[in-house]
Amino acid sequence: MKTKTPLEESLRASLEQYLEDLGGADPTNMYDMVINRIELPLLQLTMTRVQNNQSRAAAMLGLTRNTLRKKLLAHKLLAQR
Repeated sequence: MKTKTPLEESLRASLEQYLEDLGGADPTNMYDMVINRIELPLLQLTMTRVQNNQSRAAAMLGLTRNTLRKKLLAHKLLAQR
Protein backbone atom coordinates (compact mmCIF):
# COMPACT_ATOMS: atom_id res chain seq x y z
CA MET A 1 0.00 0.00 0.00
CA LYS A 2 1.32 3.44 -0.98
CA THR A 3 1.96 5.82 1.91
CA LYS A 4 0.43 9.26 1.50
CA THR A 5 2.79 12.21 1.56
CA PRO A 6 2.19 15.24 3.79
CA LEU A 7 1.29 17.20 0.65
CA GLU A 8 -1.38 14.67 -0.32
CA GLU A 9 -2.76 14.63 3.21
CA SER A 10 -2.88 18.42 3.37
CA LEU A 11 -4.57 18.66 -0.01
CA ARG A 12 -7.13 16.02 0.92
CA ALA A 13 -7.96 17.80 4.18
CA SER A 14 -8.32 21.13 2.34
CA LEU A 15 -10.60 19.58 -0.29
CA GLU A 16 -12.73 17.89 2.36
CA GLN A 17 -13.10 21.23 4.17
CA TYR A 18 -13.98 22.97 0.89
CA LEU A 19 -16.71 20.43 0.15
CA GLU A 20 -18.02 20.67 3.71
CA ASP A 21 -18.12 24.48 3.45
CA LEU A 22 -20.37 24.16 0.40
CA GLY A 23 -23.05 22.73 2.69
CA GLY A 24 -24.08 19.93 0.37
CA ALA A 25 -24.07 22.00 -2.82
CA ASP A 26 -22.23 20.44 -5.74
CA PRO A 27 -19.09 22.32 -6.77
CA THR A 28 -18.51 23.37 -10.36
CA ASN A 29 -15.21 23.57 -12.20
CA MET A 30 -13.51 21.95 -9.22
CA TYR A 31 -10.65 20.48 -11.27
CA ASP A 32 -9.64 23.83 -12.76
CA MET A 33 -9.98 25.57 -9.40
CA VAL A 34 -7.69 23.06 -7.67
CA ILE A 35 -5.08 23.07 -10.44
CA ASN A 36 -4.97 26.87 -10.45
CA ARG A 37 -4.65 27.07 -6.67
CA ILE A 38 -1.81 24.54 -6.64
CA GLU A 39 -0.07 25.87 -9.74
CA LEU A 40 0.41 29.44 -8.48
CA PRO A 41 2.51 28.66 -5.37
CA LEU A 42 4.36 25.95 -7.29
CA LEU A 43 5.37 28.46 -9.95
CA GLN A 44 6.20 31.17 -7.40
CA LEU A 45 8.41 28.90 -5.30
CA THR A 46 10.14 27.40 -8.31
CA MET A 47 10.89 30.78 -9.88
CA THR A 48 12.25 32.06 -6.57
CA ARG A 49 14.43 28.99 -6.14
CA VAL A 50 15.97 29.36 -9.61
CA GLN A 51 16.22 33.16 -9.37
CA ASN A 52 13.74 33.61 -12.24
CA ASN A 53 15.74 31.50 -14.68
CA GLN A 54 12.98 30.17 -16.91
CA SER A 55 15.07 27.43 -18.50
CA ARG A 56 15.99 25.98 -15.09
CA ALA A 57 12.42 26.35 -13.82
CA ALA A 58 11.03 24.59 -16.88
CA ALA A 59 13.48 21.72 -16.41
CA MET A 60 12.62 21.41 -12.70
CA LEU A 61 8.90 21.36 -13.47
CA GLY A 62 9.15 19.03 -16.47
CA LEU A 63 7.66 21.63 -18.80
CA THR A 64 8.83 23.25 -21.99
CA ARG A 65 10.01 26.82 -21.57
CA ASN A 66 7.13 27.98 -23.77
CA THR A 67 4.55 26.21 -21.60
CA LEU A 68 6.15 27.69 -18.48
CA ARG A 69 5.96 31.18 -19.99
CA LYS A 70 2.24 30.69 -20.78
CA LYS A 71 1.58 29.60 -17.21
CA LEU A 72 3.58 32.51 -15.78
CA LEU A 73 1.59 34.93 -17.95
CA ALA A 74 -1.72 33.32 -16.97
CA HIS A 75 -0.87 33.77 -13.27
CA LYS A 76 0.43 37.30 -13.88
CA LEU A 77 3.91 36.29 -12.74
CA LEU A 78 5.47 37.55 -15.96
CA ALA A 79 4.89 40.91 -17.63
CA GLN A 80 3.62 40.74 -21.20
CA ARG A 81 5.79 42.39 -23.81
